[in-house]
Amino acid sequence: MAEMLSAGAEAASELRAPAEQNGDADGDARDERPPGRPEPAAAGVESAPGVGKQVTGSEEQAPAAAPGPGKRKKRRGATGERVVPPPKKRRAGVSFGDEHFAETSYYFEGGLRKVRPYYFDFRTYCKGRWVGHSLLHVFSTEFRAQPLAYYEAAVRAGRLHLNEEPVQDLSIVLKDNDFLRNTVHRHEPPVTAEPIRLLVENEDMVVVDKPSSIPVHPCGRFRHNTVIFILGKEHQLKELHPLHRLDRLTSGVLMFAKTAAVSEKIHEQVRDRQLEKEYVCRVKGEFPSEEVTCKEPILVVSYKVGVCRVDPRGKPCETVFQRLSYNGHSSVVRCRPLTGRTHQIRVHLQFLGHPILNDPIYNSVAWGPSRGRGGHIPKTDEELLRDLVAEHQAKQSLDVLDLCEGDLSPGLTDSTAPSSELGKDHLEDLAASAQKMDGVLEAAPQDLDTKALAPGNAAETDVVNQEIDPLCAECRLVRQDPLPQDLVMFLHALRYKGPNFEYFSPMPTWAQDDWQED
Repeated sequence: MAEMLSAGAEAASELRAPAEQNGDADGDARDERPPGRPEPAAAGVESAPGVGKQVTGSEEQAPAAAPGPGKRKKRRGATGERVVPPPKKRRAGVSFGDEHFAETSYYFEGGLRKVRPYYFDFRTYCKGRWVGHSLLHVFSTEFRAQPLAYYEAAVRAGRLHLNEEPVQDLSIVLKDNDFLRNTVHRHEPPVTAEPIRLLVENEDMVVVDKPSSIPVHPCGRFRHNTVIFILGKEHQLKELHPLHRLDRLTSGVLMFAKTAAVSEKIHEQVRDRQLEKEYVCRVKGEFPSEEVTCKEPILVVSYKVGVCRVDPRGKPCETVFQRLSYNGHSSVVRCRPLTGRTHQIRVHLQFLGHPILNDPIYNSVAWGPSRGRGGHIPKTDEELLRDLVAEHQAKQSLDVLDLCEGDLSPGLTDSTAPSSELGKDHLEDLAASAQKMDGVLEAAPQDLDTKALAPGNAAETDVVNQEIDPLCAECRLVRQDPLPQDLVMFLHALRYKGPNFEYFSPMPTWAQDDWQED
């Protein structure tokens, strides 16, 4: 299945129904999956209802529960029935280990941290709406990011497994509880090369100063370019429990617990509102000198695109702002969110008419002439989302919205943007090449993280370099790297305080009195 496929297959269908939101003021329901929720199977298979409890970002399933009274044990090996293997047992907690960290490596270029492309397995159980339908039907109706010829080639290459058996024919009909495993060639977007600085490490906690652009834990297209993986690979800090979330573009204090007991204690303090949070940002224009409190309710317009707005139907929230300085063009403002809603600080500042200076979402012309000030948006939610997507597609910055071209429906795709789709004849050539890989994939289906396939030519298979794959559309794209400064948003978590702790990070350079705007 294609690398970037997500629930519903088309962005437009999901954009139309605003969802009830939750999350932290510094969190992002799109960018960061909270602990206990699965990493989205954005590469061709989805995480389905009924899958055992999962831990942050991991693709493996939790142990299946023992059958209770009245529940039947699954029959195994009956004639004509597919045997569904039980999920693998795993440790409780955030369980990324050396085998995950060894999947690929980093390299640094142009002020960016980059991840070498690698092979990866996405796993899911069959969704209820797929039962009784063929794989061909599912691909043609829900997963249209690639032509059917791609899926046929992927089957010949042994990339798709059903109940741990290679799929031989896309006409196979899916049954309840079927288990799908899809091997994809994975590319991750670059992040800033700025190091993650350790502020505190003791027997209970790890506190870091998170750079902008790096997600906290695996989500969407990010896995190795995340705080969790960087700390594990470069600082040997493993089995960490994130205590709160920060938007991917937000920098500053980020806390982890080393044990489940400490994690539960801090989360209890959060629930009891014993945790104080303080942020600093640089906003457009001259912010009022007196303290400003904003209590406007916030509604999520789209989880998929990650956009919120002030709306009476939203959840109540409150943020207190105090201007720290003004340089004639922009203001540095201290922010104290008293509630925790998705993008709370950013949305409230937009409503007040002082959006964060370089906020790629809430300081966009897509909101209209007033850019959302006072909640005035002269367009429907669908029009707003389409305009935001079009703006970032033109800038080749869809990663800001945690989207890729494969997530977009035809109505959301800019016809002038470069396409990664190949003609049918070319795909047939790739299918022939991929078919020759089948023996290699079958010989070592679990070693795709360390072994790789280079295309060579249509008659040869070379297991030398996993950075290039003949079936991977991303390999055929030429993307312009972002500038490091383009990955920084002027919002920083300055201080977190609890009943028995208080952690600070340094004031960022853009918040200093002598900072000069470009």
